[in-house]
Amino acid sequence: QVQLVESGGGSAQAGGSLRMSCKMSGRAITSFCMGWFRQAPGKEREEVATIEMTGTPNYVDSVKGRFTISRDRTKNTLYLQMDSLKPEDTGTYYCATNARPTVWCPTGGVPEFGNWGPGTQVTVSS
Repeated sequence: QVQLVESGGGSAQAGGSLRMSCKMSGRAITSFCMGWFRQAPGKEREEVATIEMTGTPNYVDSVKGRFTISRDRTKNTLYLQMDSLKPEDTGTYYCATNARPTVWCPTGGVPEFGNWGPGTQVTVSS
């Protein structure tokens, strides 16, 4: 059974950086499309970045050039490096896998992902 646990969230000033980790147990991280998602207070959960089984990253426009998704096969861990943080990056960040076997990462967003971690809070102050 797949389990994901996020860590590394916290507080930062605008323009600062944070790095988050997502440790997977139960399966190899390279067996899935992996994704980072976030949910701001009062808003729906949204996709932030995904990484294909091949290792190719995908980003939503709002984080391109600022966030970097990566993985370490030896540690079975997914990462999200967040630079040039903005107050609108505030929220609870979750990692997840594609919910059904697919060759490429799903394009339908949150409903197509599963095995959600419990989340980690990120707060960016101006």
